[in-house]
Amino acid sequence: MVVVTIPSPCLGGEATNIVRKKKKKKEEEEEEEEDEDNDEEKYDPAECEPAAYDYKPEATNIVRKKKKKKKEKKMRTMMRTMTRTTTRRNTTPSSASPPPTTPCGPCFSAAQVLEQISSSVDQEDEEDYFESEEEDISEDEDGEEYNPERDADDYDDDDDDSASRSCSSSEEERERERDREPDRDRAREPERDREDAAAAARAQRETLLSKNGKIKWSSVAYRGPDRPRAIRRPGSVVMPGPTAYAASRALDIESTFRLFVTPAIERIIVDMTNLQGVRKYGDGWRPMDSTDLRAYVGLLILAGVYRSLGEAAASLWDAESGRTVFRATMPLKVFHKYSRLLRFDDRQSRPARLATDRLAAIREVWDLWEERLPALYNPGPDVTVDEQLVPFRGRCSFRQYIPSKPAKYSIKSWVACNAKSSYAWKMQVYTGKAAGGGPEKNQGMRVVLDLTTGLSGRNVTCDNFFTSYDLGQRLLERNLTMVGTVRKNKAEHPPALLESRGRQVLSSRFAFTPTATLVSYLAKRNKNVLLLSTLHTEGHISDRRDRKPFLILDYNCNKGGVDNLDKVVGTYSCRRMTTRWPLVIFHNILDVSSYNAFVIWREIKPDWMPGKRNKRRVFLEQLGKALVKPLIQRRQRLPRTQAASALVKVLQSATAEARPPAREQAAGPAAAAPAAPPVVSKRKRCQLCPPKKDAKTHTACCRCKKYICKGCSHTYCHTCAHWAFSQDGTG
Repeated sequence: MVVVTIPSPCLGGEATNIVRKKKKKKEEEEEEEEDEDNDEEKYDPAECEPAAYDYKPEATNIVRKKKKKKKEKKMRTMMRTMTRTTTRRNTTPSSASPPPTTPCGPCFSAAQVLEQISSSVDQEDEEDYFESEEEDISEDEDGEEYNPERDADDYDDDDDDSASRSCSSSEEERERERDREPDRDRAREPERDREDAAAAARAQRETLLSKNGKIKWSSVAYRGPDRPRAIRRPGSVVMPGPTAYAASRALDIESTFRLFVTPAIERIIVDMTNLQGVRKYGDGWRPMDSTDLRAYVGLLILAGVYRSLGEAAASLWDAESGRTVFRATMPLKVFHKYSRLLRFDDRQSRPARLATDRLAAIREVWDLWEERLPALYNPGPDVTVDEQLVPFRGRCSFRQYIPSKPAKYSIKSWVACNAKSSYAWKMQVYTGKAAGGGPEKNQGMRVVLDLTTGLSGRNVTCDNFFTSYDLGQRLLERNLTMVGTVRKNKAEHPPALLESRGRQVLSSRFAFTPTATLVSYLAKRNKNVLLLSTLHTEGHISDRRDRKPFLILDYNCNKGGVDNLDKVVGTYSCRRMTTRWPLVIFHNILDVSSYNAFVIWREIKPDWMPGKRNKRRVFLEQLGKALVKPLIQRRQRLPRTQAASALVKVLQSATAEARPPAREQAAGPAAAAPAAPPVVSKRKRCQLCPPKKDAKTHTACCRCKKYICKGCSHTYCHTCAHWAFSQDGTG
């Protein structure tokens, strides 16, 4: 028992004595009660049976109840004492002298006295409780108490000894079982946690019905046994990047580009262009070959490298401000002639094909080129589907007008590209509505399904024009997932996620189905954005300042694949001013092919120009020069400008030095015979044509030295020139 003595002058000496007397009286009463309790709780040997060895909490509960009653009784007594003391002090006359102060301590108020009394009582009860606990534990450790009668029986009867041993063994088994129970409980904890989480989710789940009433959304994600979703499985083991076919044939920059613009494509263009040239110029048309076509393409690429989009071609061929390589490759008139006559199909048979195909003017070339794109590159785990717009203001039946775009009039193409490298994996030209029909229904779904044919185990990122709940389910059937923004007018969304008023800025709301996740993110006040995903299963939110969900962060990371393709293609574009839409598509083919070739070359040759930031410009410049070099080397006439003429001479001399001498010896007399008449700098009238024609020429015969024009001369190779001289009897 703890007696609290408070030396306070505020209570007075008399009040202090009264408190002490009360304390002493209460101590005597409590001692008498404890003696009575001890007399009642006698030791009973009959109760000490083997079955009673286990610890029972009833005795501890009885002790706690008694302690609680004692505590309440003490508190009531202390309160009555303090009330009486305070009353006496208040009834003391004002004239009476104050009680003498004692120097033993400061002055305490009644509330402070009560607080100290209650704390002392609590401390006493706590000590008593720990003492009782120690006593109980010691009794448990000792096991059973000593019983002389039972010991006597043990000495008299051996059967009782065996029974006690069996009881002790059973007790040991029980103790072992108790020791094993915590391990079993620990092993079952993860399973119980999952079951509890699933049960809690079911209890908190709120069902949200879509606008059309066909889809039931849940406010809680499906976990554990409640999630029967189709998990995206990895596709076939294919490394992202160039295919083995592309890696084995990409020997240099030019060969890498020609993987896309194949000889089959070149053959179609050369044949159709020559056909159109003969129809227009007749016998005056000089036939185009593959070398001429490659040189023409090379000049287009070099024009893009020099940022001459929109610049007049005449400025590129200018003697003072132009580039030397243009004048050294071909005359400006020849370049204009090729641009006017370049064809990709037979113009006379085109009307019959246009009835069923609006892309008939370039369909054959487009199909051959589009087949090469997926055959040369394997996309990574993320694919982006979006639209590409090529500016064009000429006449075209499927030209698009979109006033919100920088180029209001354009030709639209659907593109599926690798999200990381922006490699164009598949493309499709949009040719407008069907003839005689209305607008196409579910066009976005049809485009995505067409462009992702052949893919598996990837994620498709698209914008709100394509994204829909039905598209996500169709892609899951192909082992593809989808992430994209969605429009608010879709009937498959719950109205609860469309509300933005009253919501906190930067907050997110989620809705789930077993196979899809929908999030509404409030980026600004009263302005939310909706995203749908079949890739994400949880509504996790990032720790960033804007608290964006991980679903939105993944979309932002992969949404710019096609946009980046438009940017890099437009930086060094080879487009020229034209009013013919097939030529616009052909220019876009060259731009995309050159960029795809750069991606393949960069991944095959990672050590090419390390640390440089102008790799693509250097790649295009080297590609353009490699394409025009064969035509410069075989050029018969030197350009008029000194710089261009020097370039031609350097390339031709380098080719002559690199030619093996054995070939020249094997050629025999043909080696001495020139393949064409020599170039003479003086310009005179043709000596074979009538004077009225007044045909001026630079060419002179290599034998008689007469000036002859193109109409009066023939061009031979080395072998044919030897044969021609032999027929004349001079060989």
